[in-house]
Amino acid sequence: MDLGNEVQKILSWTSVCGNLALHLIWLIVHLIINVWYSALGIAHVVENTLISSGLLKSYNAINISKVRYLAVVIDSEEARQTSKVLELLRWLASIGVLKKSQTAIIEGLNKSQKATASKIKSQEAIVEGSNHGTLVEHVDLEFVSFADSKPAVAKAANLLFAKHYASTILEKPNFTESDISEALQAVGYGGPEPDLLLVYGPVRCHLGFPAWRIRYTEIVHMGPLKSMKFGSLIKAIHKFTKVHQNYG
Repeated sequence: MDLGNEVQKILSWTSVCGNLALHLIWLIVHLIINVWYSALGIAHVVENTLISSGLLKSYNAINISKVRYLAVVIDSEEARQTSKVLELLRWLASIGVLKKSQTAIIEGLNKSQKATASKIKSQEAIVEGSNHGTLVEHVDLEFVSFADSKPAVAKAANLLFAKHYASTILEKPNFTESDISEALQAVGYGGPEPDLLLVYGPVRCHLGFPAWRIRYTEIVHMGPLKSMKFGSLIKAIHKFTKVHQNYG
């Protein structure tokens, strides 16, 4: 009986030591991960500051001509932060991606957010000119919401049905991607495909941007709108302009 008790005590002690060792390893790994992400956060802050101040010369000259169509998607809740949205537009204008278009921007924001014109106009300061690039000659602004996707698909489906299945033709076609694209274009929901899509929101997705218009789009998640950084915006656009494209 004494030998059995000793063995049981040894096993119990070994189990306790093992659990303590595993807990200690978990704490060490957790600490390493926290230190690593803290270091990355500090590095990003320093990098954003250097880019914004123009000290990193490689980011001062951006070939804006490679960004023919830029899309910015903002989470519906965060889009209510009008001051942040206008600040982002000012940044895009200073880079050279966006032309001075206060009227169109204000009308679009008023329509999509039902904000008062006086509230938005008091914060408008879309500026032209910057060391980061040359403004383009013509800019078209388009405002798209999540609610636009469902009626677009429904109208395109109705058009294809009426054209091919409601007729007396016995042979029914197998729809291709081009057929669907043509139908969407015919009902007024086509539009160009963005070269670059910047997503501002808590999740990594396109947040309802029409899926049929981002087949070859580079998508970059920029984080929440409230924590947006000018340096991160510059970096994302600069990185895209340096990528070699094998299509188009």
